[in-house]
Amino acid sequence: MEAAIITTYRCNCRCLMCNIWRHPTRVDEEFKPEILKKLPELEFANITGGEPFLRDDIAEIVAILRTRARRIVISTNGYFTEKIIKLVKESGDIGIRVSIEGLPAANDELRGIKDGFDHGLRTLLELRRLGLKDIGFGITVSDRNARDMLELYQLAKAMKVEFATAAVHNSYYFHKLDNEIREKEAVIECFEELIEELLRTKKPKNWFRAYFNHGLINYIRGNPRLLPCGAAEDMFFLDPFGEIRPCNGMDEASPENSMGNLNEQSFEEIWNSERASRVKAKARGCQKNCWMIGTASPAIKKHLAGPLRWVIKHKFKSLFDGE
Repeated sequence: MEAAIITTYRCNCRCLMCNIWRHPTRVDEEFKPEILKKLPELEFANITGGEPFLRDDIAEIVAILRTRARRIVISTNGYFTEKIIKLVKESGDIGIRVSIEGLPAANDELRGIKDGFDHGLRTLLELRRLGLKDIGFGITVSDRNARDMLELYQLAKAMKVEFATAAVHNSYYFHKLDNEIREKEAVIECFEELIEELLRTKKPKNWFRAYFNHGLINYIRGNPRLLPCGAAEDMFFLDPFGEIRPCNGMDEASPENSMGNLNEQSFEEIWNSERASRVKAKARGCQKNCWMIGTASPAIKKHLAGPLRWVIKHKFKSLFDGE
């Protein structure tokens, strides 16, 4: 099982595609690290926000999660370089993913923060200098930054770090319902170029990333998901208030969309409750067709045959086209 741990809704950025910063949590209402001891054994935990490095107890959160999860990755805007480096030195083998929304002008415009690109890049360079293995950065693609995606991929390749992609979405989590890609074909063309680049590499992981980006094209076109969504079955979200939710793709954070609160019950009591059964049924019937890495990655692992066929077919095609 996988989990996303949403540590806070506080954020120092003012992103155009996300309004979390307009709806921050208070420090006193955010879950205490101790409740993470209630979590089951996890294959993967993504620590996210908001900006997780705004929590003064982030080191304690990581320390507890290390006892529950085989792999931990923290998603951050990379602004607080010194805090990030300090945590990595103390915690050791964790992953860091920095959100960079384009080259400097586009990033700082979309993130609404001065010198955000510089801070993010400095964090990545410092992490590389430390020798951390599991590092990378990612972009949320929109009309404004689609072309920058290709340059950022080349930058990641030159730095020998991971490169992740997403497309703008709408949900309660982002407090946005008006995100939209209008220049669909132009954006799709950029994704197709990225897919070709990924398939040309010698890394199987990149070939499956190409499949994931194929899924983003499918999402932008408004088609049904390539694979069934396993939200509330193969993965879950823990929000800053301690609520266990299926995912971050829903349109509202109503009590009906929570399976229970970890402050009040054990995880097993929540997961096996009648309330959870209703939420899981609702998640299975969801028609939003989101394609975000949190739900797509477990689905690819679970339904590997289809993605594998696509990878084999398109990898051979890339070899043939390259002659």
